[in-house]
Amino acid sequence: MKCIHNGKILIDGKFVSNKVILFDDTINKIIDESQLDDETIDDKIDAKGNYIVPGFIDVHIHGYKGHDTMDGDIDTLRTISKSIPENGVTSFLPTTMTMDVPTIRKALGTIKNLMEEKTYGAEVLGTHLEGPFISEKYKGAQSEEFIKEPDGEVIKGYEDIIKIITIAPEVKGSLEFIEKYTKDYGIRFSMGHSAASYDAAMAGIEAGVCSCTHFFNAMTGLHHRNPGVVGAVMNSDIRCEIIADTIHVNPALFNLIARVKGMDKVLLITDAIMGAGLSDGEYSLGGQKVFLQKGKCMLTDGTIAGSSLKLNKAIYNFTKHSDYSLEKVIESATINQAKYIGVEDRKGTLDIGKDADIAIVNDKLDIYYTIGKGKTLYEKSN
Repeated sequence: MKCIHNGKILIDGKFVSNKVILFDDTINKIIDESQLDDETIDDKIDAKGNYIVPGFIDVHIHGYKGHDTMDGDIDTLRTISKSIPENGVTSFLPTTMTMDVPTIRKALGTIKNLMEEKTYGAEVLGTHLEGPFISEKYKGAQSEEFIKEPDGEVIKGYEDIIKIITIAPEVKGSLEFIEKYTKDYGIRFSMGHSAASYDAAMAGIEAGVCSCTHFFNAMTGLHHRNPGVVGAVMNSDIRCEIIADTIHVNPALFNLIARVKGMDKVLLITDAIMGAGLSDGEYSLGGQKVFLQKGKCMLTDGTIAGSSLKLNKAIYNFTKHSDYSLEKVIESATINQAKYIGVEDRKGTLDIGKDADIAIVNDKLDIYYTIGKGKTLYEKSN
């Protein structure tokens, strides 16, 4: 059995001192420091006064450090899995792009193979299918050439690993598709890359849409006579992804989003591409050239194309630019995601019996230690 001591543990939404967390592959106990001598400990980790929090869950990430989900290569996914724990991430959904169907299916097959392999690193919990069932008008950095109406053949055989599908509810056949795959397979639908009117967006929510992909970005905005997708999100109880890099969404809106939606509906994501974690330069996303410059990822025409954001810094940015405490914002990268994709029985908090997915961070959200299912996935060098 292992333990982490000399830190502030996030318990029931509050940081608590003078406690010790004991774990192997799952969390066994949380005890007082004074009781530690009564336990048999194989490995003792000193948190050095820092925060001990649940491992982060990224439900929207395309790539990292030169690798992309759409490569359809298992070594690529392994590398992403082993790299992102340096950002405190202990589980994630490799996210696809709008490309030709064979490439999408190859990527899905690779993700499924890695899930079965149970590789060492951040755990793959499934996948997020972003496109190809989206709007041409609000395609963003997605390839218009491969956009299509909803078609079950695209995902046939992979329904069990698809946790989320980003969809434009106004596209022909979307409402029936949402209803069917929500009911038959429990897939979550997220509204995004959408030109929907307010009424069309609300129809999507009625059909089963339960979230919004990178809220505010690539969708109809809020206008007092045409509330659009943004108005529908604000006037419903669905969740919303936020790319809190202060580029995609002005940080002045962080408080507004949290107040209107409630922090329990906020999902901090990275939408990171292969350039994340690397220096400025030329990369690719969905077969298109992307240029990373001073933290901003852009296509050749200047369209924002994903991000270079790290999830720990998303938490830091949202905390810095809002009135919400770190304890509360942490939930928007942990338990909120776990509940969203249905893994809250084993992920998202440091409750006894859950997977020992743990990060040790300071007040700037720098990562000192990341543990996944009891194994050290990252340790900051001195």
